Amino acid sequence: MNSIRQVPTRVKSRRTEANLGAEREHFDKQQLSSISKAINSTETPVKEKHARRIILGTHREKGAYTFWSYALGFPLHSSSILCWKFCNVLHKVLRDGHRNVLQDCMRHHSSLVEIGKLWGNLHDKYGQLVSLYSKLLCTKMEFHTKHSEIPPNLEVADEVLERTAGTDINNVFQLTVEVFDYLDSELRLAETVIRQLNTSIAISTLTSGQCRLAPLIQVIQDCSHLYHFTVKLLFKLHACLPADTLQGHRDRFHDQFHSLKTFFNKARDMMFFKRLIQIPKLPDSPPNFLHAASLAKHVKPVVVIPDEDEPEQQDDDDDEPEPLIEVSEVSTSSVQAQPQQLDVFDQMFGPPNGGFDDRDLQIESLKRDLELLRAELERVKTEAQRYITQLKSQINSLEAELEEQRAQKQRALVENEQLRMELEATRRRNAEHESVQTTFIEAEKRSQATEQRYNKLKEKHTELVASHAELLRKSADTVKMLSVTQQTQEEVERTKQQLSFEIDRIKQEADMKLEEQKFEMEKLRRELEEKMAEVTRIKGSLQSSEKVSEQVNSSMTALQAEKERLMRSVSEKEAELSSLRQAQQAQQSSLQQERERSGRELGELQGKLQEKSSQEEKLKQKLLEEQFALLQGTVAEAENIIQDAVAKLDDPLHVRCTSSPDYLISRAEATLGSVDKVKKGHADYLSNMGDAGGLLRALTQFSHLAADTIINGSATAHMAPTDHADRLTENCRGCATESLQFFKDLKSKTTLQRADPASIRIVIQKILNLGQELRPKSMDVRQDELGDLVDKEMAATSAAIEEAVRRIDEMMNQARKDTTGIKLEVNERILFSCTDLMKAIRMLIIASTDLQKEIVEGGRGAATIKEFYARNSRWTEGLISAAKAVGWGATEMVESADKVVLHTGKYEELIVCSHEIAASTAQLVAASKVKADRNSTRLTTLQQASRHVNQMAANVVASTRTGQEHLEEKDTMDFSGMSLIKLRKEEMESQVKVLELESHLENERLRLGELRKKHYELAGVPLEQEGNGTSSPAHPGTMSPKPSKPALMKKPALAQKPNIPSKSMFK
Repeated sequence: MNSIRQVPTRVKSRRTEANLGAEREHFDKQQLSSISKAINSTETPVKEKHARRIILGTHREKGAYTFWSYALGFPLHSSSILCWKFCNVLHKVLRDGHRNVLQDCMRHHSSLVEIGKLWGNLHDKYGQLVSLYSKLLCTKMEFHTKHSEIPPNLEVADEVLERTAGTDINNVFQLTVEVFDYLDSELRLAETVIRQLNTSIAISTLTSGQCRLAPLIQVIQDCSHLYHFTVKLLFKLHACLPADTLQGHRDRFHDQFHSLKTFFNKARDMMFFKRLIQIPKLPDSPPNFLHAASLAKHVKPVVVIPDEDEPEQQDDDDDEPEPLIEVSEVSTSSVQAQPQQLDVFDQMFGPPNGGFDDRDLQIESLKRDLELLRAELERVKTEAQRYITQLKSQINSLEAELEEQRAQKQRALVENEQLRMELEATRRRNAEHESVQTTFIEAEKRSQATEQRYNKLKEKHTELVASHAELLRKSADTVKMLSVTQQTQEEVERTKQQLSFEIDRIKQEADMKLEEQKFEMEKLRRELEEKMAEVTRIKGSLQSSEKVSEQVNSSMTALQAEKERLMRSVSEKEAELSSLRQAQQAQQSSLQQERERSGRELGELQGKLQEKSSQEEKLKQKLLEEQFALLQGTVAEAENIIQDAVAKLDDPLHVRCTSSPDYLISRAEATLGSVDKVKKGHADYLSNMGDAGGLLRALTQFSHLAADTIINGSATAHMAPTDHADRLTENCRGCATESLQFFKDLKSKTTLQRADPASIRIVIQKILNLGQELRPKSMDVRQDELGDLVDKEMAATSAAIEEAVRRIDEMMNQARKDTTGIKLEVNERILFSCTDLMKAIRMLIIASTDLQKEIVEGGRGAATIKEFYARNSRWTEGLISAAKAVGWGATEMVESADKVVLHTGKYEELIVCSHEIAASTAQLVAASKVKADRNSTRLTTLQQASRHVNQMAANVVASTRTGQEHLEEKDTMDFSGMSLIKLRKEEMESQVKVLELESHLENERLRLGELRKKHYELAGVPLEQEGNGTSSPAHPGTMSPKPSKPALMKKPALAQKPNIPSKSMFK
């Protein structure tokens, strides 16, 4: 009896002696046994129960320290099969082990790399697989260490992937490349394994083939998630970047897609995988990333691992799993000890109470109760496992339905986006329609202007009729002027016919334009009605899509309610199971309450922290918005400044404005400096968007300097050769275009990052180079001679003017002797106008000399006059060039007037000389005005003299043209005696002559352009060098006496473009 009573006491004492050291020893022994049986040199696959125990061990110790302490003792460098199975177990531990396993494995990253390099250099089939597997594991550890939000089993929601990718497109691009590399390493391992199986005798039903195929289960699980990640990231990249940029990504994805699909198809046909894993099917063709709606068609591939319902086979005695409650040990030991104690007691004293005792009955009843409870527990476990399996299957089906509903919702969102885009396109078309209406209004204005021109022509016609009548009355009184009157009458008739023909033509053009405008209005009105109908249809489709989305939301709500109901049923079943574990839960309740209290306190603290963080974020966001609003205002003002400068390029009033290349160069250099400041301010603002002060100051300075450069570039182009003027104007417009594009990029947050003023710098550099090309070449004159040369040139110019006046007087006296009548009247009028022009030029020279003296006295200070001219050599050279040009123009005008009076020259020469003199005097005024005081009275006198010279030059042109019209004989056109054939022949001959004259005119224009180019190439070269020491040719003798002329017979090199009539004057 005493021994029976001592049985439970011994069992209890044995359990109390199991301390923490014994439990640790038992854990280490179990882990060592599992690791040794899982990782060995036998060519068999790793058993799932050994791998599961290793994984449970990582969760128990919250890391992989024990695993690595035993694994490093294996001869991994000597056996390729053992190393292969080690990589398989490590892959399982990384996927399903504790989250701290990744950190412990990274400590042995270098060892794993060395193992892969070792086996990669050896010619062994398993060695090649080990090399690829080690690279895969290293890639996996590096990827998940860098992106800690994604666990090693890759099972994350799409929201976590979006949060990991972030909003920076560079991070998304880099993450996509890393996922590509991850998937490549997985596929290389799978392809190598399948290729070795195809070339070897082993198949999937043999242990040698299964040893190679076993790690592919984890590869299939990884590949399904990586494929889904790749699709999501590529769709996001295509939404932000152009398709051409991502062509390499698409090609790489297509290769991976076909490789993965081939791998899945081959694995699905193998018997080894059919009972272990359910491999998903990929679509027939890869997704179309160029079409955003294809994202809704994408279905995430799901890999299913079937549950193992049958119990594991017990190979060895120590493979038995560790029991959760040590009940069988106590009962078994007590049952084994009882017969031994009873036998000793019965031998010594005999059985008490006739062989039976009450305690024996109690023991028997407790045994029966224990067996019943054990059977009941097994039944409850079986039932609970069945319920859990059913609930898991229902959850999987509901998750599949939920994924399908999400896909439908995504498709609906895509359709809404498409409809929204169509609505935006319709709005743009409406805006285009409004612009067309504006064009129509402008056309009406042009038609009104045409009508006004027609009225003016009608009034002119009336005036001509009145003048014709007056001429008829004068013809009856004067017989001598009969021929002139007849010619005038015929000219008036022709003008009348031409005006009537022009009026009819203008009327026809106006009617045709009016009809075209009416037809265009009708067409636009019909298009507007069609667009309004299309807008109505789009609104209806939007309403229907909103209804569909509401239905989808309602179905989602119903599914969510069903899911909650199922979760409640699962919780009820778990409550039934928890009733069997009330003893353990009673001990843990106090600890759980403490954890909940700590969790509540932590939640409150986190809530306060989040509230404070949200307030700080709001303040930061407000500051960023204010800074961005300031930037928007500054950019808008800068755009207005640039647009105003561009508008002046086409302003007719701006055509008369001129500028020097030196000033343009100074403005362009200042603008280049401001571009650097803008670039630095932009970089500073991107690094700290809370402070936009530097960028605002730089933009303000840049806008003013750029506008100044554009305006001065256009003004410089007005005085430059044709080729340089066109290029300079084009570059000014390009500067404005690039500046406006840069401002446009700054106005949007999406394009703010890529805004770059480099293109503006390139255009401004081109303007600077053109300005340097247009800068006049310096004359080869010593600086100490510049002062004397200015005085000499001004004196020579005055002498040339005096000589010209004297020669005109002589020509006047000679003409009065030799000619009479109309010719004498014409010659006197021309010579009088030339005399007035020379007097005006002489007054201009006097005013320029006075202003020059004032400039020298006011600016030289303590220096001498020669030192002042030497210090301002460029201004002095311009003044010398202008004085030479005036003297040369006066001399040439005298020569042309002499030829006209003697009927050996052309009237056009005299007109061109007048234009040349006007341009030369304008150059002299500009050269004098550069350093003059704006409030100087002598400057005002010089400007008035310049205007008087222009008026006198215009009088010369007018008197020359009037005299030409009077003296030229006009043949009367009488076609009354010609036949039809004769008229046709004359018409053809006239057309041929017109074409010849037009061709000759075009050639002369080209020649004029080349002469101007050559003129500017030689600008600044001294006339003595240009002539190479040759004397000017002798002039032929004329009827009028010609005394010796000053040495100003050649046209000097001008630093500015002469005012020569444009091509439109000859048309």
